[in-house]
Amino acid sequence: MFPVNIIGKPPQTSKRAGISEVHKADIKVDTRVESHWFVPTETPVAFVYNRRNYAVLLATPDNIVDYATGFSLTEGLINNLADIVNLDIVYSDQGIDLRFRLGEAALERFDVVQRRRNLAGNSGCGLCGLENADSLFMPLPLVTKEKVKIAPEAISRAMNDFRSVQKLNQKTRSVHGAAWVKKDGAIMMVREDVGRHNALDKLLGALALDDIKIEDGFVLLSSRCSYELVEKAARRGVTAIVSISAPTDFALQKANQAGLTLYAKSSNGAVEMIS
Repeated sequence: MFPVNIIGKPPQTSKRAGISEVHKADIKVDTRVESHWFVPTETPVAFVYNRRNYAVLLATPDNIVDYATGFSLTEGLINNLADIVNLDIVYSDQGIDLRFRLGEAALERFDVVQRRRNLAGNSGCGLCGLENADSLFMPLPLVTKEKVKIAPEAISRAMNDFRSVQKLNQKTRSVHGAAWVKKDGAIMMVREDVGRHNALDKLLGALALDDIKIEDGFVLLSSRCSYELVEKAARRGVTAIVSISAPTDFALQKANQAGLTLYAKSSNGAVEMIS
């Protein structure tokens, strides 16, 4: 684990918002009238490597070290934790600065990536930072020679338990979750964020920091499985993803390229997605 220095006070992950009126005639609502609602905090997070600006993303300000680590790994800016010499996390009224100091080899790699991409700051955007479409078709690593099969009862167990472990979403009803699940369906770790990409980065960063063996489980997502999520997962060696809705065609192509198995929730449980 690299040294982390925290400067300033972290913001709250959610804030109370007042409710002025409830229109019961328009929609079905609980008979209880709520006087307030909690909304998730969304704050700018700047990624800076050896004083070089890389990206500004909007994210929920919790599990920031996990987020910093996961994003750096899935973007290909570092190969492993040893590439990070230290990290300063600076909290201010304007947002959060993640100020990395990379080793020499990692910094050289960063400069190559920086020249190739100009990543715009939008956690839900896929194409805005790519210089050309060729970047979409860069080959993914093969995560396994034979696709992983997950027992239906394990998927059902994880899906049934997922909502109960998403604490921030229970409070705000508006954030995504990414969970690490053992092959028997037991949820071991959850990360949440307003951005689905951020939630997965946080989870993958936490797995790396805890040195958890990727092949021992699978990822469960509360969102649609897009090609970006497949790419992030494949780059970290994830062998299977279960999502609550069907993937896109391009996500399927990417998953097949990496040997990664995709499962999606259906009316009867979960189905394996194939191209």
